[in-house]
Amino acid sequence: MGPHPAVAAIRLAVRRVLHDILNDHTPEAGSPERPPSPPLVLVACSGGADSMALASALAFESSRLGVRAGGVTVDHGLQPGSDLRAEEVVLRLRGLGLDPVESTAVTVGRAGGPEAAARDARYSALDAAAERHGAAAVLLGHTRDDQAETVLLGLARGSGIRSLSGMAAVSGGPGAARRYRRPFLQLDRQTARKACLVQSLPVWDDPHNADPAYTRSRLRHEGLPALEKALGKGVVEALARTAQLSRDDADALDAWAGQAESAVRDAAGLLECAKLYALPPAVRRRILRRAAIEAGAPAGSLFARHIEEVDRLITGWRGQGVINLPGKVVAQRQGGRLVIRQG
Repeated sequence: MGPHPAVAAIRLAVRRVLHDILNDHTPEAGSPERPPSPPLVLVACSGGADSMALASALAFESSRLGVRAGGVTVDHGLQPGSDLRAEEVVLRLRGLGLDPVESTAVTVGRAGGPEAAARDARYSALDAAAERHGAAAVLLGHTRDDQAETVLLGLARGSGIRSLSGMAAVSGGPGAARRYRRPFLQLDRQTARKACLVQSLPVWDDPHNADPAYTRSRLRHEGLPALEKALGKGVVEALARTAQLSRDDADALDAWAGQAESAVRDAAGLLECAKLYALPPAVRRRILRRAAIEAGAPAGSLFARHIEEVDRLITGWRGQGVINLPGKVVAQRQGGRLVIRQG
């Protein structure tokens, strides 16, 4: 008799990702390199159902595929006893057979709000752990439900198709374009929880996940249930599908903008307004955003309204003056050219 369907589902999802990692790690045919040592894959584990299910599946599949498996838990220090809870998670991961396993404590700042600050601190710690151990990849336990929430948050921000594309199945860290892998983006949260239950894996429910002070928590416990009541149970799947379609579209538009950029610059490298005007708005605005970031505008502070204002220098030119952008960057139109530079 095979494993429970929920356990089979999480293991299959992890197996597919480990195969991808092994393919990335294998030298190309004809390469003089000796076969590399087995890659190390870390799981980021909070002790919650999603990441514990992920850790269990990694422990099971890694030995069968010749992958070394370890784990990292991040202590955000936001609740009393968080250090003790992190130690418990370390023991659970070691009990699954993972090695190396470590807990790393972080200091959460305030920039961008509590949720964004905690996320930034967590990823910095995971990047550092991956570098320290020479890990080929870090697995994250985000599910289809998390993806649906991310799409809705992006929709509420009104910042364009990229914000609707949610989380990528594969994304990068500093100097590592494919560090983070999310095997569970096609699985719902209930599958992960069920897998923990049938394997008798203890899980910890973070009280922040039910705290109405946090936007994502309100969306999870109030917003999505209300949408499901009004529109039916397929909302989560539809939102996750929207994320993938939006990501494909956004990637195509980014590629188009990258190819078009050289064609709209003059011999001195300045952007020509007439050539920019001829481009579709979605492509033109991507070029403007990239130029602003290259001039020193922080990507996280550069919003759609900033780019729309710069875009009006091209599409609604009435002799406007200098436009101030984040990072002390200025944009202005001079003699048919768009100049974006440090002010």
